[in-house]
Amino acid sequence: MSTGFARTAAILVAFLLGALLPQAHAAAGAIHWLIMGMLFLVFLGTTWTHLSLHLSHLYLLAFNLLMAFAGLGLGWLLGGRDVALAGFFAGIAPTAAAAPVIISFMRRDVTYVTAAFLISNLGIALALPVILPLVLGSGDPTLFGRVASSVGLLIFAPLTFALLLRRIHPRAATWPARLRDVSYGAWILVLFLVTANASHFLHSQADTPRLVLVEIAGVSLLVCIANFLLGRWIGGRSYGPEASQSLGQKNTSFTLYLALAYASPLVALGPTCYILWHNLWNSWQLHRVHRAQPAASQRAHAHVASHPSAPRS
Repeated sequence: MSTGFARTAAILVAFLLGALLPQAHAAAGAIHWLIMGMLFLVFLGTTWTHLSLHLSHLYLLAFNLLMAFAGLGLGWLLGGRDVALAGFFAGIAPTAAAAPVIISFMRRDVTYVTAAFLISNLGIALALPVILPLVLGSGDPTLFGRVASSVGLLIFAPLTFALLLRRIHPRAATWPARLRDVSYGAWILVLFLVTANASHFLHSQADTPRLVLVEIAGVSLLVCIANFLLGRWIGGRSYGPEASQSLGQKNTSFTLYLALAYASPLVALGPTCYILWHNLWNSWQLHRVHRAQPAASQRAHAHVASHPSAPRS
């Protein structure tokens, strides 16, 4: 079983169990703590001095913001406010912490994607306290402060703690590699709790039209496809796959929490569906890589066999 297939299977199981066990919504308060823990490990393992910065990183951040508003507009056209907000929260999500891992499996430039992760997460975190109250259309004057507090807790608290710990105990930088399975298990648990929360909401709001659910899934799919295609265009020949992964693979756990906190579980289905779409694409990419590796190995062996005097590395 390939790594990509196993990871997608685990995600599908989390979705299925969450849908079947809506009672687990009672534990949804653990979501933001799990997310903070995962981000802490990502920041802890980041080698800040070796980041590869390019002008295209700024383009990726700009298009990250543009795609959020594209999702918002498309949602309004298709289904109204809830669908629009679902599209916004799917589009505004920054680069996923797992994107550098996926790009490493593809044997591409990991430092490029790591830089994209940091720039997009910090940039979106700074922009959201201003953007989100405007998008929600709330007249609550305390909303800016509450969103800033949520974002600060979710992003900047783990970042600060990770930097301090690395300064005090440099060997802590090796922890993320050893705890990779723990981090992935935490992510699967987040998906389970988010799906259970959405399932509970849908059971309690049985009058929600099925068409709305289809529209939310459709908008998130279109946003996902556009992100991967635009990213490849931004990266060009040099960094096409890296930029595509940076813009397409989203840190949806971040915006899932914000959607649940400031909108509704129905709106949170936007980034939830996006999780499925981008992981299906990741699985296909990893499948292609794994399939190509044996073929390359066979060609190398054939070359050595036909040229016995060729040097063997």
